[in-house]
Parts: sequence; structure tokens; C-alpha cells
Amino acid sequence: MNAFQRNESKETLFTFISAGDDPPKGDFPLQKKSPKLCGSNYPLSIAFIVVNEFCERFSYYGMRAVLTLYFLSFFHWDENLSTAVYHAFSALCYFTPVIGAIMADSWLGKYKTIIYLSIVYVVGHLIKSVGAIPSLGNQAVHVVLSMVGLFLIALGTGGIKPCVSAFGGDQFEEEHTSERSKFFSIFYLSINAGSLISTFVTPVLRGDVKCFGEDCYALAFGVPAALMVLALVVFIAGSGLYRKTPPQGNVLLEVCKCIGFALKNRLKNRSPEIPKRDHWLDWASEKYSKQLIGEVKMVTRVLFLFIPLPMFWALFDQQGSRWTLQATKMNSLNSHSFVLQFLNPLLILVFIPIFDFGLYPLINMCKLNFTPIRKMATGMILAGLAFGLAAIIEVKINVSKAQGIPQKYFLSMESLIRVLNLAKNPVQVAIQDKDLFQQPVESFQVTEYSKLILNGEQQSLHFTLQHQGLTLAFNYTVKEKSVYSLIVFEAEGSLSSRLVSVGVKCKYSINSMAVMLQWGNRLINSFAQLQCLSDCSQMVGVFDSSALCFICGTNCEILHFILLSRYNDGKCITETGEFPLELGLLDFGASYTVVITNTWKSEDIKANNVHMAWQLPQYLLISAGEVMFSITGLAFSYSQSPASMKSVLQAGWLLTVAVGNTFVLIVAEAAPMAQWAEFVLFTVLLFAVCIIFSIMGYFYVSVDPEDLEEKEEKRETSSRGNMIGLVTQKTKL
Repeated sequence: MNAFQRNESKETLFTFISAGDDPPKGDFPLQKKSPKLCGSNYPLSIAFIVVNEFCERFSYYGMRAVLTLYFLSFFHWDENLSTAVYHAFSALCYFTPVIGAIMADSWLGKYKTIIYLSIVYVVGHLIKSVGAIPSLGNQAVHVVLSMVGLFLIALGTGGIKPCVSAFGGDQFEEEHTSERSKFFSIFYLSINAGSLISTFVTPVLRGDVKCFGEDCYALAFGVPAALMVLALVVFIAGSGLYRKTPPQGNVLLEVCKCIGFALKNRLKNRSPEIPKRDHWLDWASEKYSKQLIGEVKMVTRVLFLFIPLPMFWALFDQQGSRWTLQATKMNSLNSHSFVLQFLNPLLILVFIPIFDFGLYPLINMCKLNFTPIRKMATGMILAGLAFGLAAIIEVKINVSKAQGIPQKYFLSMESLIRVLNLAKNPVQVAIQDKDLFQQPVESFQVTEYSKLILNGEQQSLHFTLQHQGLTLAFNYTVKEKSVYSLIVFEAEGSLSSRLVSVGVKCKYSINSMAVMLQWGNRLINSFAQLQCLSDCSQMVGVFDSSALCFICGTNCEILHFILLSRYNDGKCITETGEFPLELGLLDFGASYTVVITNTWKSEDIKANNVHMAWQLPQYLLISAGEVMFSITGLAFSYSQSPASMKSVLQAGWLLTVAVGNTFVLIVAEAAPMAQWAEFVLFTVLLFAVCIIFSIMGYFYVSVDPEDLEEKEEKRETSSRGNMIGLVTQKTKL
């Protein structure tokens, strides 16, 4: 007989085990009390849990810190696809907590669930690291291994997520509620400490350490894998100290069945002759105990309050995607500074003690009732303001980029064109019906951009080149709102040309004495190998996924091009030897054209003059918002959950993160818009949701699960002798 159906007497009711209570005698062995930490009321066992969480978060955030860049530079995916896969992975990491909660509460218990899923976690990391080895198979193999690894990582990290925090709360005895509340702050501190160190270390390992001839993504993923192994070892080492609350039945399934039965029973009994009941869940009382119904009421009330919360996470998790991509378009002092994600955990480490020991006590001294709901609403407001600042920064970046090209570039039926002369003598360029380039273009010189007026969205133009008494003609199609470079060069004793669209990947072949490389609006990867094929029309190796144009010699002399760093000079390796490339400073946001043979460089589009330091205010705001929103929500969901359903409600809290990431995915793919407009959209949506959440929170009344259990026990005791009335009611219904 199902335990939840034993409502005949108090003795046969399902016994719920509160956090900190000893298991019932007869079914489970008595749990010994854990030794205290340094004479305090903190159990020694939480030290192992906190260290485990630090290592696990180092593992997760360290891997995720370079994930978007991995998609861009290793797989050569575009920004939209990289962003979509990034948020799909993040969403999966927060959907899988449901699996972990079911396993913990219904089958294995929290301790064994953490052990088994941590093993899956480690395997996923290892597969992910192997998939980042360039010499192992082709790109399809790398993609498959990486996706399998990411799936296992999502299953592992998501599965243990609702269990670890709840398992830590279970270590405290019930009278030590103050210490348990402080534990959640310490727990969150360990999360951000691991995140801070990893988001700083792994990008350095990726960029500064070379393995397999290029950026060492295998090492950047391998170090987090090693930390996850350490996390598993540390957690197992504390096994003898833990209070291990046993699984208490298929709680989630019973909750769903209870809700389903209540709805079904209510729909069947809509007759006005049947007395109404206080709550719609009371219609499940014919089958389920009042204690279970009362606890389901608590869970549904909290879950209803969770409905607006995903919007906060939709904004928050864009730090690793949209904000990182925004940083790549800004100016900075070094090649690693675009990975600003480490600012968030650093600020969290600073804000937690300031808020706990400064701000919150000061508010209490002012006798202001700063409830958890109000803290969370304030966190939403701060996150919305952060995205408002991000929108302003994006507008400034666009203005800065526009300063590199005339504003006419953005008008319809207009384009820009310039001439790059790689020939040994001056060349006179003329375009039919266009009054441009009146003076000859000297050897190895480039003209300023000139405006082209077209007669439609695109137009075929007739170009004439005059060189040493010879006249050559070429036809090229020009599209509106584009920027072009007409490259003039000598090939096989004659003059030739190519029309190259600036900022678009292209591959052409000209003579071996004029090799040209063009960078787009991102710093190129620190190593790439160019392999010219028979006709030099294809090459292997793209720097990140920047707009990069390769023009190699017809004899395929250029085999390698290496740029050691943003400030260092590169070198060119040919069949006849190697020679240095004194490129000088390559700035963020600029577009360059470089002729390798004489190390000649021109700046096609000026660098962005908006510095990354302008992102600091938005990181300050969203980090402060996270402290108020996330830490408060974590403790609130634990305090409002019945003892048997803490992992389930924790999983419900984490599901809000998954839904938020899914929302970002939908907006990015289904409704593409200018980036600043997307930031404004998220800002407005979060402010609207904050108002709704505040109204919902105003009518929410916090309930102590302990008081509820005592009340339900008294009700059950008073109704033990009235079972005949219950049977009569069931028959009538």
C-alpha cells in the first residue's frame, strides 16, 4: 500500500524526515551527530561539502568561460550559432536537476546521487577534453565528442545541483537555523570563489599555452576535468561524517499524482449540490493524506511565485554570450581582457560580506522590513539597469565603428570603394559613369574610401586600368551598403585585379609576390596554418571566425602565418625560409590589410575607441543584483519547502534558470534585431516582470513547514474516530 494513502491513523501515516532530524527507528539506522567545526555549531561535514562545491564550480565555470570562444575559433561557427549552442547547453544544465531530485528523493538518496552523477560528470569532462585535440579526427569527430561531453556534463552538473545545497542544509540540527542560514552564504561564496579563479585561469591556459601547434583548448578543458576528479575525491573522503537522510518515496511522482487527482476530482464534482472546499487541492483528500496535501499546497504556492523568475536569468546568463561578444568589439590593453566574466564572481566575493554584515544589518537598524521577496525584486531592478547600461554601451560602440567609415555607408543604393595598388608602377583607375580616382594610385599605396552611387540594390560596374601605356578592362558586381577594396596586382607579366568585400571571408589567388592578409573586427587567433591547394582557391585555417581574406601566391609559397600575440611581431614561413613580419600594434575593432612581401599595412576601418572599462558599471549592477536575488532565492526556496521535498523545490528553483536560457535562445533565433535593441527589450521585459513579481509577493504569506506538520498531526488525531463520515463522503462523490 502506498505510504501516502495510509490516512487511517496517526501511526500509519507516512513519516516525513525534517532536515536535521534523525530517521525513524526500525527502518533506518540512527544517524550519528557530526563533530563540530572548531567548537562552533557548524558540523565538520560541511567543510567537505564546501570544498567539493568549490572544485565542482571551478570545473563548470572554467570550462564554460572559453566555450563560446571554442565554438568560434575551433569549430569556426558564427556568433549566432555559438550563442545558441551556449544557451542550449546552459538550459540543459538547469533542466537536468529534475532528474537529480527524483533520484535523490525517490531512489538513491542525496549522497549516492551526488556520487554517481559526479562520475558521469567526470566522464563528460574527459570526453570534452579529448574532443578538443586537433589531431584527433576531422571536425565532425570533434563536434560529436564535444556535444557528447557537454551532454554528460549537463547531466552531471544539473543532477547534483539540487542535491548538494540541500545535502549541506541536512547536516545542521534543527535548533541551529541561524548557522544553516549562514551556511548558504558560505556555500555561495565557495561557488563564486571557484568561478573567479577558473574564469581567470582557463582563458590564460587557452591563449598562452600552446599544444598541438595552436591554442590549447584540450588543456583549458583538461584542468577543469582534474578539478572535478578532486571534487569527487573530497566528497567521498567526508563520507563518515555526513548525516545521510534516506530517500522518502517517489515524492515528485506522488506530488504530480496528487495534483492530477485533485483536478480530476474537482472536474467530476462540479454540481452545486456538492459542498465547496477551501482549496482546490482539498479535492485530493479522498485518496491522499492531509499532510501530503498540505505540503503540496506549500510547494505549489512557491512554484507559482517562481513563474516570473526566469526573466532574471535570461539577462544574467548573457554575461557569457552577448556581453562577451560585446567586449570583443571594444578596446582593451591585452588580448585576454575580453574575458570579463571573472568580474562577476570577484564582485560576488566582495558583495556577500558587505551585504550580510553591512547593508542588511543597517536596513534592519532603520526598522525597514526588507523581506526576501523585496530583496529579490531589488535584484531584478539592478539587473535591468545593468542591461540598460549595456544598451548604451552598444550604441557607443556602433557610433565608434561608424566613425571609421563615412556615415553614407549606411544609406541604401550606396557603397564605398577604395583602390589598393600592389603593382610596381602607378595605376590609373576609372569606373564607367563615375567621377572617382582622378589621380593615379602610386605603387603600394591605398586611396581613401569613395562613395559609389548605385542604380539599385546591386549594379555591374565597368572598371578600366591604365598601366605603362596598357589599358585593361574588368566588370564587377557591387552591392549596396557594402565596403570594397579594388586590389590591383601584376600576374604573369600582366596587370590583374580583384574586388574584395571588406569584412567578408574571401579566398583568391594572385601572383606569389603579392600575398595579402586581411583581418576583420576581432583579433586573429594566435596560430593558424594556411595550406594552399592546387589552384590556391581554398585554404585550411581561419583566424577565429573573423573576416579574413587569404590571397596566396600561385606557387603556394606561403605555408604558415603565425601571429604570436597582439603586440609581438609575427613571422612568415615559406618554402625558401622564414622572415619576420613587423606588424606593430593590431587594435581591437580595426580592419587591416597587410602585404607580407614588404610588411606593408593599412588600417581599413579604425579601431573602436570605446574601452572595456565602460562595462564595469553593468557588471557591478548585475553582481549586486545576483547577491540580492540568487542567494535570497536559494535560502527562501529551502525554508519554504517541506522536509521530504527540499530537493524537488530546489530543482524547481533551478528550472527557472533553464527557462530563462531557453527564452534567450528563442529571442536570438526567432526575432533577430540590432544588439542594442535586444538589450533594451530585455530591460523592459525584466522591469515589467519585476512589477508582476512584486504584486505576487505582496500577497504571499510565508509558512513554516514545521508548524504545518504539527497542525496536520493534530487534525489527523482529531479525525481518527470519524472514518465513517469520510467513507460516506467518498460514496456521495
